[in-house]
This record gives sequence, structure tokens and C-alpha cells, in this order.
Amino acid sequence: MSGLLWVLLYAALVMSWGWAWQRRHDNIGVVDVLWAKGVAAAALLLAWLGEGAPAPRIALAVLGGLWGARLALHLWQRVRHEEEDGRYRYLREHWQGHQGKIFGFFMAQALLVLLFALPFVAVAANTSTQMGGWIAAAVAVWLLSVGGESLADRQLARFRANPANKGRTCRDGLWRYSRHPNYFFEWLHWFAYVLLAVGSPLWWLAWAGPLLMYVFLRYLSGVPFTEKQALRSRGEDYRQYQRSTPMFFPWFPRSPKDPSP
Repeated sequence: MSGLLWVLLYAALVMSWGWAWQRRHDNIGVVDVLWAKGVAAAALLLAWLGEGAPAPRIALAVLGGLWGARLALHLWQRVRHEEEDGRYRYLREHWQGHQGKIFGFFMAQALLVLLFALPFVAVAANTSTQMGGWIAAAVAVWLLSVGGESLADRQLARFRANPANKGRTCRDGLWRYSRHPNYFFEWLHWFAYVLLAVGSPLWWLAWAGPLLMYVFLRYLSGVPFTEKQALRSRGEDYRQYQRSTPMFFPWFPRSPKDPSP
């Protein structure tokens, strides 16, 4: 548990710095960068402090660290070169720029770093020495999920870079089969740590990753906020996209004549 206290302290310090940064730059979006960075740091820290077998701990450090580094770098490029995300601009306006509420939001994200570090605790406590097959399976899931998320991010970035697409909805590549393929692959990624925790006395903690991520993406901070902002900015074009394209799990798009909701 001492490892989790270090994670919480690190997350609180980093988020405090992020709050100060957003005051100068009027961009709350840096919170996403710091969340990814914080979870990656948690994977490295807990792998180092863990008392489990070396193999699962090394796999945790590599997979968790690389995942978070890629995501943080991708998000940082957006935060640095684009105006504040519409979701956070709406929050800032809704709170009338109240810095106390914004600071509370950053601290809530620090607590989320702690929650999403729970699967890493399970992996770091895994004393099993017969992990070759499970580690291979975890790597396969990681490659599929991180590769899929990276591809979805590139496809969306390429679409948004074209001025002719302003006000339109991306339907290219993976975005033809899911309205949120980046969220889907982000959720899928957390099953890698479920596999790395097989045999751990705390194996059940590993399920916190995919369960929490699905709840947050599907019902709380992911899909609902993103879709509300898309409807505000793209209107009927996005409503047509909602009618034809699955929300989360990729599948073939429906015909415009299909009455299904």
C-alpha cells in the first residue's frame, strides 16, 4: 500500500502543476496529458516497488510505461497546437472560470490516477514464475489495442488537418465502424494487465482497469461529453453519424434507412 501512497503524492503534485499551467494558458486539456503521464509513472513505480516475480513486473513497466508515454505525447501535441477542447471550454464557461472548481477537477483526476493504478498493484504482487504464455497473450492484446488506438488517432488527425472538413464528422477508416474507436481500443488495452495478473493473490484488482474504464468512457467522462460537444459543433451531420454508426464496439455501419436507434 505504500506504493499507492507514492502514486497519489506524485499525481497530486503533477496535477497541481497542471492547474497552474492551465491558469496561464487557459487550457484545461493539459489534465488529460498529465493523467496519462501519471498512470504511466504509476506502472513504473509499482513495478519497481512490487514484491512479485521479475517477469510480470518487467512486463508491467514496459507495457504500462510505453502505453502512457505514447498517449501523453499524442495528447500534448493537441494541447500545444490547438485551442482548448470544446468539452473543457464548456466546463470553464459553466463554472464561469472559477479556479477553485477547476482545481478540484484536477485533484479528482489525481484520484483517478490512483484508481487506475489498482491493476498494477495486482501485477506487481504476482509471484508466479510460469507466466510465459500469459505474458505473450498480454503483449498481443497490448499491440492490438495500442496499435488500433494509434491508427484511430492518426486517421482523425489527418481528417481534422484538412480545412475542407471543418464542421464535418470523420468517417474515415476505423471511424466508419465506431463513433469512438479510440475509446474502444483504450478500454481493450486494460485487459493486458488482467492477463499479467493471472496467478496473483490480488488478481481481482486487475479487473478494476477494464471495468472502471468502460464505466468512465461509456457513461461518465468519455462518450457523453464528446457526443454533446459534437452535436453542438456539427449538428445534423453528427446526428446522421449517430444513426448509422455504432457508438462503442466496432461493427458495420447501418443503412440510413435502418430504423434502429
